[in-house]
This record gives sequence, C-alpha cells and structure tokens, in this order.
Amino acid sequence: MTMSLLRVSRMIHRTRNCSKVIILCLFCLTINKAKGQETPINPVSCRIFTPYFYNPAIAGSKDFLSAEAIASFHGKYKSQVLSLNGRFTKYSPSYVTTTPKKEYINVGGGGFIFNDVSAASKSIGAGLALSYHIPVSKSKTSFISIGASFKGVYNSTSLISTESETTTSETYFPNCDFGIYYYSPRVFTGISAVNILGKPDTIGNYSIPVSREYFITAGYKFVLSSKRNIILEPSLILNTDDSLSFSAKELLKPMLKLYVDRVCIGTFFNNYDYFSFFFQYNYPALYLGAFIEYPIGTPYYKKELFAEISLGINFSGKKLRKKERVHW
Repeated sequence: MTMSLLRVSRMIHRTRNCSKVIILCLFCLTINKAKGQETPINPVSCRIFTPYFYNPAIAGSKDFLSAEAIASFHGKYKSQVLSLNGRFTKYSPSYVTTTPKKEYINVGGGGFIFNDVSAASKSIGAGLALSYHIPVSKSKTSFISIGASFKGVYNSTSLISTESETTTSETYFPNCDFGIYYYSPRVFTGISAVNILGKPDTIGNYSIPVSREYFITAGYKFVLSSKRNIILEPSLILNTDDSLSFSAKELLKPMLKLYVDRVCIGTFFNNYDYFSFFFQYNYPALYLGAFIEYPIGTPYYKKELFAEISLGINFSGKKLRKKERVHW
C-alpha cells in the first residue's frame, strides 16, 4: 500500500514475524528442486514490472490501477504482452453534509493478452487473474492475498516430418495458476504454481506444450534515505518445475532494485551467461522501462542481445504525493 517513507521506516518492528515466512518458503525449495521452464509469456521483465503473471495473488497489491505494454526482441524470438491490474473500489456511504468517496475493497484483479513467436512456434493467449487481500495488521498496511488466474492459449508449431516436408501442429488448451502472497511496507514473499494443468503422459511427454512451474519469491526494502526517497530492494526468485534438476543456476534468480525518487534501476540474473540491466522512470501518471541482457565474455556483435521495452499508465499517478512512491 502506498504511504509515506517516514511512516514506512517506523514499521520495521512489525516485520519480524515475516522472516519466518521467508525461511519457510526457502525450506519448501529443498523439497521440490527442479529445472525452470519458461511459461508461454517470454518477456523476462514481466517478472520485474508485472510479477502477477507468475503469481496471481500479487494482482491488486498496489493502490492504483495500471496498464502496461511489453515488447521483447531476441533474434527470431519476439513477444508482446498487454496487461491491466489493480484493486477494485467502491463508494463510501454519503450523508447530507458529505460527498461519497472511493475506497479500496479486498478484491483485486488483472487481465492480459500475449503473442509469443519463436523460430518454429507461435502462441497467442489471454488470461484473467483474481485475488483476495486479507489485512493482517490493524493499520491495514500488511496483507496476505490469495489469487488464481485462468487462461486460454492457442499454439501453432512447425514439425519437420521429412527432409522436404514440414507439417504444422495446432493446439488450443486452457490452463490456470494459483498463488499466495504476503506483503507489507518492508517485506514481501510468495509462493505460486503456474500452468497447473500441464502434466506428462505415460512416456514423459506433456499433453499440452508447457510444463508446471513453481515460484517462490522473497524480498526486503531498505530505506537508505527517506528525505531523498532512496530505497534498496534485494529479492530472490526461485523457479522450479517437474524436471527435478539440481542446478543452482536454473533455480536461483536474484534481483536488485534501487529506487531514487522517480527512477528505478537494477539487475536480474535470469541467465547467468548474460548480464542484465533494467530501468524504469515514473512520471508518475506515465512510466517507461527497458530491460537488456548482453553476453558475458563474448563481444556483443557475435551474440544477439536480448532487449525488452515497456510502457505503462498509472491511472492514479497524479494523486500520489511525493513521499508515497514506495510501491510504484
């Protein structure tokens, strides 16, 4: 929830119990280690700017309605995503001497459509996420949310049957995601299952062209300067699936964000063979962002760069005061 940084700094004592939640989530990883496989939505920055894509419980965790477009470019791989998410509102009761005011309710939601194209495959899909946010503090600044998303995907894949003939396999399949998320002014953590309906047949092939994925997220906000609105946010995403791989590089995806007033910069190690850099600027009604990955130890002209751009609208941006940008 948006609030002043000064008030945020006074609430650190309320986050001690949250560390137990993070430890529990990290312990869950040791039970089910697996190699991560991407969902049909390829843009990496979805996990940075719109994380409700992999945990629907995050939808509506901010006090504003926002829409965003993300475009990804990497050689023959191209993806586009349009999304919208926010918390639902209602009008408070009005009396003769007062005017009705909008207030947030406990229900949030989001929706998205995407187009994902690779060398031999194309996926087009849409999804809808719903979440319910339960306050766990008297001040209503800490919440536990539960969310689910439902989506439909059309996939077209080119198959080489002979040296001179190529056939196309077309598949339409529904799918769903589920997640739990805890967030407060300082701490956030969550666990989710994505593509729940994806499961292998008797010979190990998947009945639909995606596999189940599991995400555990944990992060903490350090207020470096409340006067200058500077916040450091380290976080970790643990991404697993059913392949039971024990590679730490496939499992651990650390992220670091630095907020300086209207600017957010950082890095995200989605691929350890690449170094990544991203930034976002909040106007605040309009925000722009970019994500770039480039190879480590290899000249950029010998290896294709991975680039994504994002454009978003914060419909409540003009209403936010200067000291209320903790969660933008």
